[in-house]
Amino acid sequence: MQSATAHTPTSVWNLTVLGYWRLRLNGEPVEVGARQQRVLSALALLGVRPRHFIATLLWPDGSEKQAAGNLRASIFRISHELPGILAGKDPLQFDQHVDVDVHRLRRLIGDITDSREGAGSAATIELLRTADLLPGWYDDWVVREQELLQHERVDALEILARKFIARGDIGPALVAARSAAAIEPLRESVQVLLVQAHLASDDQASAVRVYRDFSARIRSELGVTPSPRLTALLRQELAGISRSNARGGRRSR
Repeated sequence: MQSATAHTPTSVWNLTVLGYWRLRLNGEPVEVGARQQRVLSALALLGVRPRHFIATLLWPDGSEKQAAGNLRASIFRISHELPGILAGKDPLQFDQHVDVDVHRLRRLIGDITDSREGAGSAATIELLRTADLLPGWYDDWVVREQELLQHERVDALEILARKFIARGDIGPALVAARSAAAIEPLRESVQVLLVQAHLASDDQASAVRVYRDFSARIRSELGVTPSPRLTALLRQELAGISRSNARGGRRSR
């Protein structure tokens, strides 16, 4: 680890908040205290914010005066130990040369959501599957951001799975749908995609298994049953396959 006193006008900061917390200056890790990490993480996730907002967000249990004092001390250390990472002190914001990995991830999610072409790569699916935000952080504001990003990741994986199914690329569709299910196993729309992908690959047994496993899980954890949509999908598809097989059997006689 190095100190950040070697800052120059062309210095590039890289902040990692996905999977773990790390700050680098021109590629080299920099030591950062816990309070300063929280301030930088709040700016990374919430963007430009007034000092008062950040103070009360990070120190909600004390008085406003105490929160302001804690933030003032943290900003003093950031300014002296990480010179150039902030572009302003009220409102607080990052310098333009700060690269944050979660910002890149959200740009990727935006591209997936907006694009009508392509269906992504295996690397994209893996990134969406593993991009946990600040694991081990339990502040209320962090938990809210974790949940928001989790939903965004699953939405993107669902979009990719649908695109793969539409293109007939069932293998990648299953990978995307399974990745989404690993993140949010109780989301029924993900299970629908899994069933559709298995049926598209003529794997009726796996489609039925997905349905039964999901039914058992939500009955156990939520006390509910799958929606009529999912049940009807499976029944209609299996009925269609049975009719097709029956016609094929008659023709072969």
